[in-house]
Amino acid sequence: MANHKSSIKRIRQTEKRKLHNRYYAKTARNAVRKLRATTEKEVATEMLPKVSSMLDKLAKRNVIHKNKAANLKSKLTVYVNKLA
Repeated sequence: MANHKSSIKRIRQTEKRKLHNRYYAKTARNAVRKLRATTEKEVATEMLPKVSSMLDKLAKRNVIHKNKAANLKSKLTVYVNKLA
């Protein structure tokens, strides 16, 4: 257990941030999963900007790495473009 006031506070902050980040990362993963499960082009085209925006925000706030966000966006765009 930590002995310093600052380290105790740091532990509290880290725990709070971890829960916050986990929630938003899980929400984004579910959105990506939902988009990949979509088979209709109109619906997928409508969802793509929202999911891309979500991924960009997570990357900006360092919840996920910027390259991971870029890779996901690229793959999702290819998937949506291939839908007929």
